[in-house]
Amino acid sequence: MFKNKSIYLFLILIITPHVSHPMLRSLMSKSHSGNVVAKAMSMLSAGSKHGLPNVALATDQSQTRYLRAPALQEEHWGENVLCHRPMRYGSPKMGIEKKDQKIVVHNYGHGGSGWTLAPGCAKYVIDLFEQEKDNAQISQNTPINIIGAGALGLFTAHELVSRGYSNIVITAERFDDLVSHRAGGFLAPSTMDVDPNKQKIIDAICFEAYRFYAQIAQGEHKDFPASGALIMPIYLKRDDTRLQAYEDVVMRKPQDVVVDFGNGKRYEMKVYDDGIFMDTNIMMNALTAFLRDKVQWVQKKIESFEELKEPCIFNCAGLGAQQINHDDAMVSVQGHLILLKDQSPTDMNYMISFYVDEAQSESGQFIKRSIYMFPKHVPGSPENDIGVMGGTFIEGATKDTPHTQEFALIVDRAREFFGD
Repeated sequence: MFKNKSIYLFLILIITPHVSHPMLRSLMSKSHSGNVVAKAMSMLSAGSKHGLPNVALATDQSQTRYLRAPALQEEHWGENVLCHRPMRYGSPKMGIEKKDQKIVVHNYGHGGSGWTLAPGCAKYVIDLFEQEKDNAQISQNTPINIIGAGALGLFTAHELVSRGYSNIVITAERFDDLVSHRAGGFLAPSTMDVDPNKQKIIDAICFEAYRFYAQIAQGEHKDFPASGALIMPIYLKRDDTRLQAYEDVVMRKPQDVVVDFGNGKRYEMKVYDDGIFMDTNIMMNALTAFLRDKVQWVQKKIESFEELKEPCIFNCAGLGAQQINHDDAMVSVQGHLILLKDQSPTDMNYMISFYVDEAQSESGQFIKRSIYMFPKHVPGSPENDIGVMGGTFIEGATKDTPHTQEFALIVDRAREFFGD
């Protein structure tokens, strides 16, 4: 650990601009003397500019990819969506403990990486659970209660049922219109704090989840339709490292390319042609359909483990875990995105994602802005209402600080990048 906190904060801000700043938050929350924190906050307030990808020069010899930009005139913008991702400082909580003679298995705090990790996390925590099974005299008919009906809760239930467990209850305050339904759907670790000592575990979980979704995309998973996950190109800035760990393990290395939208907008980027888009609505519907007659569904808000009679509990409560498990490391990460309307579905066959800037919001919260676009379609909407544009990551923001001005900024950034 650095003894000079100024140096430590400087290294956090300069060397790793692509991650959150837990030390900075810790220093602030513990009211350390003002100079170091004020200096760091002033750096955030000024904004650590990421900007758009570099404009491609005529001399760039990289392969050119000609893409169709989405239609971004006023009539093509649909619903504004505000959501709150459940992130845990330090790392997601994945482990087992005993509370009042109950076995509690934690699986929460994955931030914006819930869908990216969910299938792998479910297997990981259930493997831990089964290591305790013999010692705790647990059978496949032992009553189990899963708190939470988002992606983490439903994937945990799916994995338990697939392993033969037959006495399962899912308890949640609600089952529809959850953050898991509204998520964009690009497979990549993001908006997640990870202890470096746990990085190898997280990487292994990421690889497991990638293989799971690839199996669905290839039509080889009996429980999910192939439309639930699609293999398609994902375009990133050339210095983006979010998918680097996947290379030569489950994904091919990326190619440097020039992205040309045919309207004068040309950028230096890189592309992974084996990126994965998860259609979160289709997946949630498929998970619900698979589990419908195999588990019991109870609609109730749980505030403590003592409310549940089952001897085994899987805590997939997301932000609710802050109260249920008295976990002060949990934080809401607010996100803004906008659904697109009246697009050409055949043109929406790629994904784009990159960070634009970092700053301090008007309410004093750390904000990270990006441009991303995925071919998300909401069930029941017209076929041409496809695409989602985002977005933001605002740590600590809640419904009381909605930052509605960010929606207009998303529109402005998208038009600047894609062209209007």
